[in-house]
Parts: sequence; structure tokens; C-alpha cells
Amino acid sequence: MSLFTIGDLHLSLGVPSKPMNVFSGWENHMELLEQNWRELISPEDTVVLPGDTSWGMTLPEALADFQFIQDLPGQKILLKGNHDYWWNSMKKMEEFLEANGLDTLHILHNNHYPYGKYGICGSRGWVNIGNEQEQSAKVLAREVQRLEVSICSAEQAGLEPVVFLHYPPMFGSNCNYDILDVLYRHHITRCYYGHIHGYSHRYAITGERDGIDFHMVSSDYLGFRPEFIF
Repeated sequence: MSLFTIGDLHLSLGVPSKPMNVFSGWENHMELLEQNWRELISPEDTVVLPGDTSWGMTLPEALADFQFIQDLPGQKILLKGNHDYWWNSMKKMEEFLEANGLDTLHILHNNHYPYGKYGICGSRGWVNIGNEQEQSAKVLAREVQRLEVSICSAEQAGLEPVVFLHYPPMFGSNCNYDILDVLYRHHITRCYYGHIHGYSHRYAITGERDGIDFHMVSSDYLGFRPEFIF
């Protein structure tokens, strides 16, 4: 039994107008993802998908992408990304998954999932810059609260939190201090994030910073190969 992660699958089976193969490095990405996934992941494993999973605008539009993920081995835990427009209330998402037999997909939203002595925690996060704008500040405050709630729920269960975000808490020379403050206060030692693509990969922060081991796990950065955690 192992834990893996890979972000930003950007599946578009239900939205043909959003093909990713028009971008360099994304040619045949679904085939490559499936090949690597089946090579690495067993039914006993768990894979965390930190955002931008499907281009579907609604839950029904995302169904074909969910079914693709359902058919892959392992349990999957999904976070919200900035392009997950299908995202809805926890109740509606869970009802939709159950109604469509998607029993290997689980939503991470104001909660945690136990994994051995660890708690899988996280939220979408928010952008690193421009937070002085009123609307942006409100969104950031909500994401900070959701992250705090998720981490606290794991701690209350006696588990060590491992954090997954969609947006990077650090990028280049920019830092999202509100998100980082939560990580520091809770003594988080592992943080996985996505969102970054293409040329911007070179500015991604990876490795240890101030006691936190940061990992960038966008699917194109990983070569569409899920990253082993433990």
C-alpha cells in the first residue's frame, strides 16, 4: 500500500473543445498517463489529485473524465483547482459520485483522509501575488480557513498532516505568506502543489525551505508519471 500524487490532469473527454494536445509536451498525454499509472499504481494504493482534474464546466460534463479515473487502479482523492469549474458543494459532489458508481473518487474539502499515521489535508490555495485587491483577499481568506480546518481535523484525529495545494505557496521570488503561516504554525513538513506549466517550471520551488519539503507535481512536470510519496 503506497501513496502517490499527480496534479493538473486537465482531462477533457466530455469537453472536446479543450484538447490539451495543442500544447507542446502534452501530445498523447492521456495515453502516457494511463500507461504510467497502471505500471506504478496497484488497487491498494492511493493517489492524490491536487486540482485541475477536468475541464468539464458541470458535474455531468466532467463525468467521462471521472469514469476514466475510476477505471484506473487505486483510490483517488481530489482537490479543487482553478479550472475545476464542475466543483460544487460537498453534498452535491458526493451524491453525484455515488449515483454514478464512482466509488474510488473522494473529495478533499474542509476535511482530511487518514493514511496510516498521516492525514491527507489540503485546499486549493490562492495566487502568490495581487492579494491586495479586495476580492482576491476575500478568496485568500477563505482558502486559508479551509486549509486550517483540514489540518486541524487531521491533528484532532492524532494524525500527522501532509498538505496538498493547487496553487504554489512559493513561486520564484514570491511567497503567499498567509498560506505559509498556516504551514509553519502547524509544523507541516511536506507540501505538494501543482498549477505550474511549461516555461514556468523553472521558477517552481522544490526541496526543503524553512523545514518544509516542497514538491511540484503538475502532470507535465512529472512526465505524466505519478510521484511516489511513501
